[in-house]
Amino acid sequence: MKSIVRRDTGESYREFLKRLAEAEGIEAKDAAALLRMDRKRPKKTSHEDWKSPLDDDAEITKLKDGRTALAYKAENAVDMETGAIVAVTTHSGAAADTSTVQETVIEAGIAVAGLIAEKTPEGKYEVHPEGLEEVVADQGYHSNEGMVGMVELEVRSYLAEPDRGPRNGEGKEAEKAAVYANRRRIEGDRGKRLQRQRGERIERNFAHPFDTGGLDRLYVRGRENVHKKFLIQAAACNLALLMRSKYGSGKPRAAHDRAAEVLLMILAVIKAAEDIFTSTSAYFHCICLPAGGTSEIVG
Repeated sequence: MKSIVRRDTGESYREFLKRLAEAEGIEAKDAAALLRMDRKRPKKTSHEDWKSPLDDDAEITKLKDGRTALAYKAENAVDMETGAIVAVTTHSGAAADTSTVQETVIEAGIAVAGLIAEKTPEGKYEVHPEGLEEVVADQGYHSNEGMVGMVELEVRSYLAEPDRGPRNGEGKEAEKAAVYANRRRIEGDRGKRLQRQRGERIERNFAHPFDTGGLDRLYVRGRENVHKKFLIQAAACNLALLMRSKYGSGKPRAAHDRAAEVLLMILAVIKAAEDIFTSTSAYFHCICLPAGGTSEIVG
């Protein structure tokens, strides 16, 4: 953020503060005074006024903890049944979810359509012949335009609706019909079940690239390079899912640990069998002297 420049004048943030300080009669050479002035003034640091001098696509975004950063926004389209990532789209950091969801749905539809004719090793067609039919998302993606867009894409939407209070639908018949249809679906049993699955299966796919994969901070510039990073992480997530379903472990290190556990278990079984055999042999070789004076092996 220290390297950002004004879009209109091209001056750096420090130069901008000096200009404001001179206008207010503050000594511009005093860095401490500049910082005090900056803390007191209303913050106006937005992507509309500032940009990165090296990466025009990165936009200033307010993080959840209140800080600002130059950022991009990634969206994953996830299959509800398997948890596999179907499509990944990359957007500027300040882009709203309501404005990017249709692009992600279109990319997912194209990816699913390309798999309809693919057969499994057993010779079956696992992808539905109609392709993408339903979309499930949280309330951040809900908007009038988004609902109409889902109708135009011919998909059934199950988007959680935020509480906006009474709404005026006069003159917006298409938006009203789309919102009401979505509301009927999410209030049904199927809609509630899909929303529960969304929380269980979709959110974990964001933990893989961002928490485990470390994509919270990027060291590449340009949307194309950033998108490549997201694609690689999505491919790794799908590969881990495939390995977990086939071998029971999603990572080579976890598979190595499982192999060690199996080896230790085998050794424990062998040790237990040896103990049982030793105790049994000692019992069968016990010599008893009956009253007749002859000896015999009692088994």
